[in-house]
Amino acid sequence: MTESALKHVLNLRQSQGKDLCLRVGVRQGGCSGMSYMMDFANPDSITEQDEVYDYDGFKVICDRKSLLYLYGLMLDYSDALIGGGFQFTNPNANQTCGCGKSFGA
Repeated sequence: MTESALKHVLNLRQSQGKDLCLRVGVRQGGCSGMSYMMDFANPDSITEQDEVYDYDGFKVICDRKSLLYLYGLMLDYSDALIGGGFQFTNPNANQTCGCGKSFGA
């Protein structure tokens, strides 16, 4: 996760008013076959099937099945007017859609 993405996620978490972690993963769907998912989760929801990454006290969690597709992923954030938002750079993707929110592996 880049510094820009971490800063934006921490701002979003603060607006929730709770001590949350970020859960990332993949699911079937999207233009290229699989889509990224990202949402806040309660730290109590972490299971033995999750991998936990710590960014200065902020936890990012990913289930092991999704990790097969996301290992090495770089999450970035841009506040550009056109093309802004979260951007996923996935070395495991052999195709991505134009919106950048789905991929094939």
